[in-house]
Amino acid sequence: MDCQVIKIGGHTDHVHMLCLLSKKVALVNLLEDLKSYSSKWVKTQGAGLENFYWQRGYGAFSVDPSEVETLIQYISNQHVHHAKQTFQEEYRSFLEKYCVEYDEGYVWD
Repeated sequence: MDCQVIKIGGHTDHVHMLCLLSKKVALVNLLEDLKSYSSKWVKTQGAGLENFYWQRGYGAFSVDPSEVETLIQYISNQHVHHAKQTFQEEYRSFLEKYCVEYDEGYVWD
């Protein structure tokens, strides 16, 4: 979709993708296609994955170019990072740190 991927990684319950968003693609369309195609692929990867699905929502954030290397390292070390703090704890603290209003009922499926 003309969105250059820089880094993809995650942990047991989430995925991070760092990419350059094309000026021709709406973020919602990128995520809709990514989730659709990847869930179809995951369902072909073995027993027990036939019912795989992504949650309805997602979080998307812009990143200062000076922070790209830091973010690449963060994505690369998810298993270490989440040994100390769950993804949900981290996400809530991130939203609160940046004063993003949210309703808990809409954050998690």
